[in-house]
Amino acid sequence: MVSDPRRAASRGEPSYVWRAGQQRRLQLVLAAAGERAAGRVLDDGCGVGQYLRRLAETARAAHGVELEADRASLSARLAAGAATVRARGEALPYAGSCFDLVLSHEVLEHVDDDRLAAAEIVRVLRPGGRAVIFLPNRGYPFETHGVYWRGRYHFGNKLFVNYLPRRWRDRLAPHVRVYAGRDVERLFAAAPVTVIERRVIFGAYDNIIARWPAPGRALRGVLQALERTPLRSLGLSHVWVIEKRPASIP
Repeated sequence: MVSDPRRAASRGEPSYVWRAGQQRRLQLVLAAAGERAAGRVLDDGCGVGQYLRRLAETARAAHGVELEADRASLSARLAAGAATVRARGEALPYAGSCFDLVLSHEVLEHVDDDRLAAAEIVRVLRPGGRAVIFLPNRGYPFETHGVYWRGRYHFGNKLFVNYLPRRWRDRLAPHVRVYAGRDVERLFAAAPVTVIERRVIFGAYDNIIARWPAPGRALRGVLQALERTPLRSLGLSHVWVIEKRPASIP
């Protein structure tokens, strides 16, 4: 259970511990970034700084943006080699074309205006720079952010909520967006970017493994193997890698 379920509902819950799931996602980021990870890096929505801390180990300069004051303060201590500032994703406090790599890890679903926040990611990327973006997949059988029912918030994984018609789903979960592939396409359709990679991944299920190690590892192995099949559409998260095009390329 998180310490503040209602804030987790509206702002998301950052990674407080580092386990197999976080490590796997970091490796995906580094593989997509290549040499860009050694340049200027931004963790857009850095939470308490777990990813930012590790990105700062190889980056020439690492920056984190976080809206919540207490989380930004924790990030500044944990990722001491990086600069953490408080700001909204819709108004990043940086000049255009100044980052080689931007990470947006399960953040856009929580901002007030996801299209504006996506446009800001593209704005601060230098030409040739890449953004790695994780977003919740509407095809996943569980809504992981809980739901509102009869005026009360109910925390936890809720089965099949995301399979409801959009208007019904959004009445149960008005606090968080969920994305089909075409929704992600629309976020960046007008942006001067090239999609380098798009995939859907399952989780690492570290909580299950902590309670039931052998069955949990078997479950993780089976589900992650499905990423190589059409059943990847049921995965937990979209992972998109986009690269900003030079201005001269239409």
